Amino acid sequence: MYAVIKTGGKQYKVVAGEKLKVEQIPADIGSELTIDQVLAVGEGEAIKFGTPLVAGATVQVKVVSQGRHDKVKIFKMRRRKHYQKHQGHRQNYTEIQIVSING
Repeated sequence: MYAVIKTGGKQYKVVAGEKLKVEQIPADIGSELTIDQVLAVGEGEAIKFGTPLVAGATVQVKVVSQGRHDKVKIFKMRRRKHYQKHQGHRQNYTEIQIVSING
């Protein structure tokens, strides 16, 4: 069984037992959360789509860790104008493990 969930403005296809990194969720490590924004639930050939959400479908997740991604370097330059700008960014993430899908 799999589900398509929406969190942090992005959509993810998840399966029970899978680990993935999503946009930061303010939660403690080891806590369990319920994600109720489920866009689709499928098992084999049977797929149930929501309009926009599947009614009554939830996904139980466990917070594994909090962290930051690798640094992304931003470099802007205007040729022949002596303009250079260096900038860096590290995005926060929450690593979650899918415990169960209730569809």
